[in-house]
Amino acid sequence: MGIIRSSFIRNLAFSVAVIGWGALPVLAGAQQAEQAPGALAEVIVTAQKRTANLQDVPFSVSASSEAQIRDTGSENIVDLARNIAGFAVADLGPGQSQMAIRGISSGQVIRDQPGVKEQVGVYLDESPISVALFTPDLELFDIDRFEVLRGPQGTLFGAGSEAGTVRYITRQPQIGKFEAITDGSFEQVAHGGQGGSVRGAVNIPMSDIAAARIVVYWHHLPGFIDAIQPGGGLRKDVNDGDRAGMRLALLVKPTDELSITPRVLYQNLTTNGYPRVDLYNILANPYTAVSPVSIGRLEQYTQLREGLSDQFLLTDLKVDYSLGRATLTSVTSYTHREVRVLRDATQLTGSVTVDILGAVPNIEAAARVNSPLYDRTGLNVISEEIRLASNGNEQVDWLVGAFFQHVNRHYGQDLPTAGYDALIGVPGSATNAPVDTPFFSDLSYRLKQYAGFGEATWHVTGQLALTGGLRYYKFSEDKDVLFAGAFAGETFVPNTNPPVPGVIPASTNSSGTSPRAIVSYKLTDDVQLNAQAARGFRLGGINDPINLPLCSPTDRAVFGNKSNWQDEKTWNYEIGAKTQWLERRVTFNVAAFYADIKDLQATTTAGTCSSRVVFNVPTARSAGVEAELFARPDVNWDFGLSATFLDAKLTSSVTSTDQNGNVVVVGGLANGNRLPTAPKAQAAASVGYTLPVMDNREFFANLTVQYVGSSFSQFENEEPGFGAICAGCPSAAAPNAARLIVLGGPLSTSLITFNPELPSYTLANLRFGLKGARWQAAGYVNNITDKNAALALDYERGRSARVGFLTNQPRTYGVYGRYEF
Repeated sequence: MGIIRSSFIRNLAFSVAVIGWGALPVLAGAQQAEQAPGALAEVIVTAQKRTANLQDVPFSVSASSEAQIRDTGSENIVDLARNIAGFAVADLGPGQSQMAIRGISSGQVIRDQPGVKEQVGVYLDESPISVALFTPDLELFDIDRFEVLRGPQGTLFGAGSEAGTVRYITRQPQIGKFEAITDGSFEQVAHGGQGGSVRGAVNIPMSDIAAARIVVYWHHLPGFIDAIQPGGGLRKDVNDGDRAGMRLALLVKPTDELSITPRVLYQNLTTNGYPRVDLYNILANPYTAVSPVSIGRLEQYTQLREGLSDQFLLTDLKVDYSLGRATLTSVTSYTHREVRVLRDATQLTGSVTVDILGAVPNIEAAARVNSPLYDRTGLNVISEEIRLASNGNEQVDWLVGAFFQHVNRHYGQDLPTAGYDALIGVPGSATNAPVDTPFFSDLSYRLKQYAGFGEATWHVTGQLALTGGLRYYKFSEDKDVLFAGAFAGETFVPNTNPPVPGVIPASTNSSGTSPRAIVSYKLTDDVQLNAQAARGFRLGGINDPINLPLCSPTDRAVFGNKSNWQDEKTWNYEIGAKTQWLERRVTFNVAAFYADIKDLQATTTAGTCSSRVVFNVPTARSAGVEAELFARPDVNWDFGLSATFLDAKLTSSVTSTDQNGNVVVVGGLANGNRLPTAPKAQAAASVGYTLPVMDNREFFANLTVQYVGSSFSQFENEEPGFGAICAGCPSAAAPNAARLIVLGGPLSTSLITFNPELPSYTLANLRFGLKGARWQAAGYVNNITDKNAALALDYERGRSARVGFLTNQPRTYGVYGRYEF
């Protein structure tokens, strides 16, 4: 047996060496806890809704402490994702991030798709807070750890946790202890503005049975994108913003058995623009004869100010009552969100104006009439979970519970454009649209979800454990839709003759189960093998009507009449090993997985219609391997390495019939195409050094290098010729190219090309300084090489109006200070 074990460990060590050197630059997904002399400290997580050592959890989990997050230079969830194996975030700007785990992704969610559900569940402690696009971008301060649970977690965490679950675990009030923490930072962005933060937390003992914890923060987000204005002016650093908030938690423990924890959290995020770089814009480009414009490296063209306002309020109440051998837990939460998004849609409206009016004498001025697009979202969510769980130390650990959630969401858009009714000769005022508003929508959603769940682990022996779990869910969604205006056409009340403009009701519902089975076996106290089969699910939804007046005949035929989409379900199979050796100076965790996806909810863009439609792709799959290594050979050095390699693609196609009766593939949904937003390879490496100096002080330095492979934002980006905008397109020779709209006189070219694939990139961050028992002073350089990565493709009206990409913050120099009272 000793020979077998030694061989097994050698093979694992060889595997991580291959993964590390083959994938180079990468960081450990943070298995390590606070630094301790000699051996690595244990990391305690609650991935199975009970406390456990991370190395004992029988599936793949990453846990990053606040100190680790700070050392890697991560200031938001996008930065953090680059350090965690198997975790990717499509960054559309602050407050607009979309998560993917293990490559399971169905395409970038666009702002006007409020009915799309998330594939990754997001929790603040025990409260669900995820929304497909507008998942809150929370401040990474006063948190105990950040957990990523890889693979379907539907059994315990329910809908939305199809690919995995992300959890912000905050620090809780402590009875009998006073504690105060404050920190601050200031930074300067190369080619941009200044940023910084001031944050504080205090734990106040109120009596022998109560304590409160108060957290406040303000973070100014620096801008680094310049906006070219009509006439050649420049607005500097237009994408800056502010994130401010507070958290108040109270712990009341009247008896040893009873704990009551009410909490309120409020955050207000505002931005003055978006980190978008324009590649092509019909209103400003170097190809026009009239006033050609060159758009630079970190520039965009706008005629109007843009921005976002996101107010997030969460109140929750957790009650724990110990019954001796079991604990009864209730978690009640209420979420209120108000999101307002303002975008300059002048190029979108202008492209339609050119189509409607053609080459009239005043077309240049008509196409440049200011046209702001307002998005408004109001969200109210009430959820309740009640569960009863054994208190451990039994041969069978068990948990049973029930969950319900009611969601009310109101969403709408309007496009006020002065004088537009008269300009195009279509009286919007004669419909449900306001005057001079070529597009108007008003939608309301009511979603109800109920579930019962249970899970048990049988410790057969001291080495072998078997886990089985099951969740039953039932959900329904009702939706009211009102579309109006010249661009949208009109929605009509059903069963009216003659048709009466008004609201269209729609509904969908489903039910199902989410099972899980796990086998874990400890070869030794330091080596555990795991195998799991689990199913996750993502709730279905209802498509909006497409904008028929804008559609080409082909787009009208291909994308029209698509009403609902069905639940998406994933069976995930994985095997893994968790190991530690050299007296806990080294940990190495590895997992291989295969995910079989049914009815993938693929987001497609209905080309010229400027609409989005969701189709179910019958089958898809994701397969890969992820590994994490952390080593502390002595008290001075720390090394981290993590990597993910995956192959995620469609294994079937979606087809439709065009206006000529030809069968065509819809929106890039072709067998063999990659699943979007997630790279095939992702890796990170970290090196930390600590050196004791005088008077109990330590010098420290941390270098982190992150590699993210290439990816696509949408399925359609993979179509041959998608990166072409040309005169006379689309055509039989170039069916996937976009039409080149002539504005500003004759163009100097008939073909504009760009690469729709987001290239791979590497970032490096350095942090160094001094620290004592209660304080820290540090300097840092993030994005050392000043890399401008293409994080997501962004385009309007099928690329005919504008093409750009979202990018990351350039090289940033900063200082940081922290003090604990």
